Amino acid sequence: MGNNDKNKDKNNLSRRHFIKAGMAAGALSTITSRLHAAAKETAADSSIALPFSIRRLLNEATLPAAKGARVVVVGGGWSGLTMAKYLKIHNPAFDVVLIDKRPEFISFPASNSWLADQVNLDFLTHSYIDAAINHDYQFLNTTVLGFDRESKKVFTSNGYISYDYMVLAPGIEYDYSRIGVDDPESQIRLYNDYPGGFVNSSEVITIKRKLNFFKGGTFVLNVPNGEYRCTAAPYERACMAAAIFKKRRIKAKILLLDMNAEIRIKKRGFEKAFSSLYGDYIKYLPSAEISGVDIDNKTVSTDFDDYQFDDAIIYPPVRASSLLEDAGVANLKTPQKVANTDPYKYHVIGDEHVYVTGDARSQPFSKGGHTANSEAQYVAEVIAAHALGKEIRWRSPQTMCFSAVDINPLQAMSIITFYRFNKQSKEFQFDRTHMMEDWNVEGGQASLAWAEGMYRDMFYK
Repeated sequence: MGNNDKNKDKNNLSRRHFIKAGMAAGALSTITSRLHAAAKETAADSSIALPFSIRRLLNEATLPAAKGARVVVVGGGWSGLTMAKYLKIHNPAFDVVLIDKRPEFISFPASNSWLADQVNLDFLTHSYIDAAINHDYQFLNTTVLGFDRESKKVFTSNGYISYDYMVLAPGIEYDYSRIGVDDPESQIRLYNDYPGGFVNSSEVITIKRKLNFFKGGTFVLNVPNGEYRCTAAPYERACMAAAIFKKRRIKAKILLLDMNAEIRIKKRGFEKAFSSLYGDYIKYLPSAEISGVDIDNKTVSTDFDDYQFDDAIIYPPVRASSLLEDAGVANLKTPQKVANTDPYKYHVIGDEHVYVTGDARSQPFSKGGHTANSEAQYVAEVIAAHALGKEIRWRSPQTMCFSAVDINPLQAMSIITFYRFNKQSKEFQFDRTHMMEDWNVEGGQASLAWAEGMYRDMFYK
């Protein structure tokens, strides 16, 4: 070994010490207390110099000292934002820290109306800082890298944060393997070329460009199977896309491939919209289980046929965020790797200091925004009660969902429902459902008023 190599080994954490510290190369997502073991070894051996990025992880994140029990909320979507606010309402003594890797919030609910120019981007965009100031908690714009539940630490790119309680609301990830796209290169290409529009706000911006510059031909959209974000959203998006094409007077056919046997919600209303408003634009195909996508030849395959397209929006089945696996709380026996939690209290089985809400939770409730907001209010109360050695009775989340079907003027239909547990089937099911499948202008205005009210609840006083 030459001198240069020896110097490198002296001035950097070598592979040998890296493994001795218990960290496999490339496994930063599973950083735990082994980092502290690395720090101790480094302190004992002055020849080892940890890179700055590693040293930073070993240090505590820069936050004011906690004055009460600290609750760390991972994920600033509808669930996490609501959770942070209502934790402070139910127990003002809590020291609440909300973490999200995004610098600002852009809403997915109501984004279909934005695609069709019924609202502007400012309507969907809000400040995490404003929310934290208005509701007396702390916001940290950082990326979560791993967890140590034994020592109650969350490791982030800004350092670690100790917690008394942790709420995981990290959302979803696409599962491209469930539509026959397995290799990473193809998955990245599919994500970039034909984004689904339900994970990253940049996807929605790309989709709007696609719809407004489409020259004509066949445009494929799809509805995933399993549980996914907002059951009605893919059908609503098909309506908004058709409305845009109709307004632009282009010759286009929307091929809506539903991986389910039928329209899953507001069936009569969407069937009527497809036929009476967009009969010349939307072709609906149920039981179209996607088995592969040929990106080069612009072909999507199902179990029965192949369909060529000129452009597409591919919304694959989803799974819970892989952060659940990093935290050791995922139920890997479930198709969507959801959290292994108590269905009534939302805490991880065997750990009443870690809770999971929103898209990643195990219950089959709607993954829409209103449901996330409603259940987060309840779970915040559960945690506040637990801190006082008390319990509260389970209450159902509420789902309120508006679906726009026409524009200029905006017209929408809606559903409001609760849930109950069926002791015979041992499953949750709808309860007290009120469906409005006849769309109208009042419904369109109500959809915007609803969204505005929800944003006000999460962000403003």
